[in-house]
Amino acid sequence: MLSEYSGFRVTEGFSPDQRSIAAQLFWRAFHEKLLPVMKPEAQALDFIERVMQPSHAVGAVASDGTLIGVAGFKTKHGAFIGGGLEDLQSVYGWFGGAWRGLLLSVLERPLQDDTLTMDGVMVSAEARGRGVGTALLLAIKNKARDLGCAQVRLDVVDTNPRAKALYERQGFACQGASSIGPLRHLFGFRSATMMICNV
Repeated sequence: MLSEYSGFRVTEGFSPDQRSIAAQLFWRAFHEKLLPVMKPEAQALDFIERVMQPSHAVGAVASDGTLIGVAGFKTKHGAFIGGGLEDLQSVYGWFGGAWRGLLLSVLERPLQDDTLTMDGVMVSAEARGRGVGTALLLAIKNKARDLGCAQVRLDVVDTNPRAKALYERQGFACQGASSIGPLRHLFGFRSATMMICNV
């Protein structure tokens, strides 16, 4: 356990029996962006659950043991949602995995040695407004320090101003936006803003 809060605690990763819930939290948080490429939903959830690495996440667990939030991260040593072409093809087939991998590669950002890159913050609808997201971000900053990183980086899309406001309140500063061009019609957003927090 990393920290105790009123009604929940923040933990290192999550237990094996919580993988399915973690996959669902990730999908609910990002399905609007990922659905056109990752559908159908059942296969998307299969892929996410297959490749996720709890060692690259912190979790929020309610007092009854329910997983109510996850914050993932990635470094050059691994990622919360990793996987490669072989994993995609094992779920979607040879051709389906190939074109999905090509499109998803557009969303990837280069990693840096001194930077912990966020791989999503997800909080269940029932737990929102209880400080879970803020607690997870704090845990991620602490994790970055533990790993010897100087900063935490994340990318927030232009269709999610609520998340951007949360990150700004937690000390993240905008470092510029990048457009995805014509692919905005596929992914449903026009640009992503890189935000950095020094730790």
